[in-house]
Amino acid sequence: QGCNPLAETGRSKLQNQRAILNQQILRAVRMRAGAENLLRATTNNKVREQVLLELSFVNSDLQILKEELEGLNISVEVYQNTAETFSIPLVPLGLKETKEVDFTLPLKDFILEHYSEDSSEYEDEIADLMDLRQACRTPSRDEAGIEMLTSYFLQLGYVENRFFPPTRHMGVLFTWYDSFTGVPVCQQNLLLEKASILFNIGALYTQIGTRCNRQTQAGLEHAVDAFQRAAGVLSYLKETFTHTPSYDMSPAMLNVLVKMLLAQAQECVFEQIGLPGIRNEFFTLVKMTQEVAKVGEVYMLVNTAMNQEPVKENIPYSWSKLAQIKSDHYKALAHYFIATILCDHELQAGDDKDQQEKALSQLYDRMPEGLMPLSILNDKVQRKQLGKAHLRQAVVCHEEALRVCGLCKKLRNIDVLQEVLTAAHKRSLLKYSQQETEDDFLSLIQAPDIIAKTEHKIEIIAPQFSKVKVKDFFYRLGPLAVFSAKQRWTAPRPICIHHEAGELGFSLKGGSPVQIYCLDPVCSAASVGLKEGDYIVSVGGVDCKWLGVNEVLEKLKSMGEQPIEMEVISCQDTAASMHNKSATYSVGMQKTYSLICLAMEEDKIDQTKKTPLKLPFLSWGTKNRQKAASTLCLPSAVAGSSHIKKKLSPLTLLNSESSLY
Repeated sequence: QGCNPLAETGRSKLQNQRAILNQQILRAVRMRAGAENLLRATTNNKVREQVLLELSFVNSDLQILKEELEGLNISVEVYQNTAETFSIPLVPLGLKETKEVDFTLPLKDFILEHYSEDSSEYEDEIADLMDLRQACRTPSRDEAGIEMLTSYFLQLGYVENRFFPPTRHMGVLFTWYDSFTGVPVCQQNLLLEKASILFNIGALYTQIGTRCNRQTQAGLEHAVDAFQRAAGVLSYLKETFTHTPSYDMSPAMLNVLVKMLLAQAQECVFEQIGLPGIRNEFFTLVKMTQEVAKVGEVYMLVNTAMNQEPVKENIPYSWSKLAQIKSDHYKALAHYFIATILCDHELQAGDDKDQQEKALSQLYDRMPEGLMPLSILNDKVQRKQLGKAHLRQAVVCHEEALRVCGLCKKLRNIDVLQEVLTAAHKRSLLKYSQQETEDDFLSLIQAPDIIAKTEHKIEIIAPQFSKVKVKDFFYRLGPLAVFSAKQRWTAPRPICIHHEAGELGFSLKGGSPVQIYCLDPVCSAASVGLKEGDYIVSVGGVDCKWLGVNEVLEKLKSMGEQPIEMEVISCQDTAASMHNKSATYSVGMQKTYSLICLAMEEDKIDQTKKTPLKLPFLSWGTKNRQKAASTLCLPSAVAGSSHIKKKLSPLTLLNSESSLY
C-alpha cells in the first residue's frame, strides 16, 4: 500500500503543491495555445495587438509558475534527515505526478473480444491492478516503496503483453507531468507509463539517500548505495527508452541527473572517510586532499553539464548553482588540507623522506617554476610560501562559493548551507592569519592545481528487477507465451468425442496448453471439427490451460467410456501489423527532443520512398488538424511553428513501436 495521500507530512505537502502547480501550468499552456492559434488565424490588427498582449501575460504567468516549481525542486530541507547535522544538503528528485487511469472498460472489452471469456470474472484482477497503480502515486520513502513501484513496473510487462496489441490502441490514456517543467504528456502507449514508473523508482532512491543519517557510518553507506542505485535506474531508463517524450526523461537530462547522483555518492564517500575525524598527519592529509579534490572535480563536471543545451533551459537554476558552490567549496578544502601539510609538518630526522617526496609529487600535475618536491620538504621558507599560496587559493574559492550562494535566492534561504560555507571560510582565514605575513609582497607563487584521486570508485548499480517476485494478475487467462495480445484465436468451440476401443485418433504435444498432434483425418474427433494444431483449453468443463501433456491425458483417461467433452481453440493468421507510433496531445508547442527525433526519422523515410499524406491520429480538441507535436512544453516564441508544420507529417505519429523509446 502507498502512503496516506491526506497525511500532512512535509513531503506530501510538497507533492500536493506540485500537483496544483501542474494543473495551473496546464491551464496556462492551453490559454497560450488558443492565443497562438488566434494570432495565426486573424488579420485584424486590433485583434492581433490584443492577442499579443494576452500572450505576454500568459508567458509571464508560465515563467512565474516555472520558478515556483523550481522552488519545490530545491526544497531539499524537507527530504534531509531530521537529526541535527552540519553537512551541505543533498538534492533529491521529486516524483512525477500522474492522473488516475480507469482500466475497467478497456480491459473487460478486450477480455471478451480477444480471449472470448466472461470479463465479469476478472473484475477483481482489474481492481487489484488499479489499486496498485493508485498506491504507486504515494509510495513510502523506504525499501517497501521501492518494491511496490518495481512490482507495478513488472506487472506492466504482463499487462502490455496481455492487453496491448501492436496493431491498435486500447483507448487507455496515460497522463504524466514533467518533473521540471510541469507540462503534461498524454499517450495511449504503455511505454510512457513504464518509463515514468522507472523515473519515480530512481527519484524515490534519491529521497531515501537524502534521508539517511550522515552522522553515522551505516547511514552514509546506505546513502552511497541509494544514490548508486538511483543512478543505475535512470541509466537503465536512458538506455531502454531512448525517445522519451518529456524533457525530464530525455537522454541529455538523464545523463546530467546520473552525473549529479554519482557526485552526491562521491560526496558521501568523502564524508564517510572523514567521519571518525581527520588526523593532522602527513600521509592522512595527503589522502584526504586527493579525496576531497575528487569531489570538487565531479561537481565541476556536473555544473558544466547542467549549463549545456538543451538541459540548461529546464534544469532548476538553483541546482546548477549548488553544483558550482560544492565544486568551489571542496576545491577550497583540498587547498586547505595541502596547506596544512606544508605549514604544520616540517621534515623531522625520523621521517621517511623518500615516501614524503613521492606522496607530495603525486599531488601535483606540475610543480611551480623553480620548485621541486624534495627542495620544498627541506626548505622551510619554500614550504611556508607554497603553503600560504594554497591558503590564499582556499580563501578565494570559499569567497566564490559564498558569493554564488548569496546571488541565488533559493540557496540563500538554506541556513545550514550558509553555516557550512561560512565556517570553512573562517577556518581558512584563521589559518592564513597564523602564518608570518612580512614576506607576502615577495611571495609570488601561484598555487598549482591538485590531482584528484580516490580509492573508492563510485559506480552505477544496475536495477535488479529479478529480486522482486511478481505474480501475473491475469494468470487465469493462460500461459503468456500463447495467450497474449499478439496472438489471435478463434472462440473456444466444443468438441464431443465418442472414442472406440480406447483410441482417440490423435496425440498431444507441447507444454501448457497442450496441442493436438498427428490427428487421424478419418477418426471421430476429426469428423466433429477437431483440427491439427488446435489447443485444448478445457476437458469436462475443467480449465486446463496450465496443464501439461500428462495431466491432460490423465483427465481424458478418467472419462472412461463416456463421451469426451472438451473445448479447443485454433490459431488465426495475424493481420499485417500496422505502424504504431504513439500519438500525444499537442497544442502546437516548440520542438521537443522526441519531436526532433521523429522528424529525423521522417527525413530518412522520405529519402527512400514517398509516403501518401494521412491525417494525424490524434489532435487536441480539433478535427483533421494538420500538425501534431510530440508533447507539450514550456513557452517559446510563436515563430517556429510553421517549421514544425513542414517537418512533421502524420506518418511520424504512426511508426514502429520500438522506435518511440
